[in-house]
Amino acid sequence: MGFNKAEKKQRIRFRIRKKVRGSADRPRLSVYRSNKGIYCQLIDDLTGNTLAAADSSDEGLQAGGTKIERAKHVGQLIGQKALDLKIETVVFDRGGFIYHGRIKALAEGAREKGLKF
Repeated sequence: MGFNKAEKKQRIRFRIRKKVRGSADRPRLSVYRSNKGIYCQLIDDLTGNTLAAADSSDEGLQAGGTKIERAKHVGQLIGQKALDLKIETVVFDRGGFIYHGRIKALAEGAREKGLKF
């Protein structure tokens, strides 16, 4: 029997999560992309805590610009929040999304602020 689209996506996410783990020193930068927005979190998997989060609805990002420009700005926001928490390196979890378009723009924005991954 075949899997439906949601089950395939969940299997991909589980396969990635087996390999990608975050810690307090090097948290996981988890990314979720919907049709309207993009969301990211810094997660310490050892304790299960979210250290910082940013999304495209923060600070009036919905007002203007393309989705890619907003994604890049979200990456810069999470990069700044990470630096405020004295976090310099992270593990990038793209959540099963292809590293292209908005996911790539978010990663580049975070790297511009000084995050290493």
